[in-house]
Amino acid sequence: MNRMVKIDLITGFLGAGKTTFLKKYAQYWMEQGCQIGILENDYGAVNVDMMLLQDLEGEQCELEMVAGACDYDCHKRRFKSKLISMGMCGYDRVLVEPSGIYDVDEFFDTLCEEPLDRWYEIGNVIAIVDARLEKNLSAHSEYLLACQTANAGLVVLSKSQEATKEEMQSTLCHLNQAMEKVQCRRRFEKEILTKDWAQLTKQDFEQIASCGYVLENYVKQQVYEENGYTSLYYMNVRMPEQELRARVERMMEDTACGDIFRIKGFLMAENGGWLELNATHDQISIRPIEKGQEVLIVIGEQLNEEAVNRYWAEK
Repeated sequence: MNRMVKIDLITGFLGAGKTTFLKKYAQYWMEQGCQIGILENDYGAVNVDMMLLQDLEGEQCELEMVAGACDYDCHKRRFKSKLISMGMCGYDRVLVEPSGIYDVDEFFDTLCEEPLDRWYEIGNVIAIVDARLEKNLSAHSEYLLACQTANAGLVVLSKSQEATKEEMQSTLCHLNQAMEKVQCRRRFEKEILTKDWAQLTKQDFEQIASCGYVLENYVKQQVYEENGYTSLYYMNVRMPEQELRARVERMMEDTACGDIFRIKGFLMAENGGWLELNATHDQISIRPIEKGQEVLIVIGEQLNEEAVNRYWAEK
């Protein structure tokens, strides 16, 4: 391999909007004439976000995935193996979107290993953060927020058009408090983009595409299943859109179900088409989509499978 491939990481907590941002960011690189590879590095055995990126696939863009549902060492081996195979494809740039509970150190550690250290050059680490960041996160979720943003060259706020200046300032304070909790010296001031994504210009994307990354030290924790993060999968769920919204809303607020962070997936609409569901505590979105697969995924901490099952079994 004669040249090193630039590789960017798009990170952020569950439901922050990474996939939505990635579509815009990938389109920017394709408009520059670049051949790109996108690696979806998800948590869980079913990768719903891959479906949302299908319209990008073509002569300039290829999609790959690493399935989760395994321990840290297994996940890291799969990630490395996939990057080795992608390194032989002649891409100008590789974009990695991990799960919302990803430890960014895995990205840096893997790329320091042979032969990846001779094939790839880290370009940018971009952290996506909800402009109305939830205030009451668990201790471990606070840690994930910190580790996903500590090394970012730029923090990009999502849904900023829905947030007040006071809410965005509160989110900034929350990020800095998260830094303090993990004994990281970094504090965010200027490295934050607050603009409505619908208004992003070519100059904005040039800023994003050259933001780079930083290397900060902080107190480490372990991330994977032993910390209570789980995902539950439901196939062939069919119900009217209004009923789906009502059940999801009640489920998200039902503490008997555990601490649900996100519910996402697809189901068939009554007219035979497809609906995409993307729910967080802040917002429930149900919209038509051209392609889908009959699967819904519930992601959270300390999930009670029996309690969650009851919502899907209701008549």
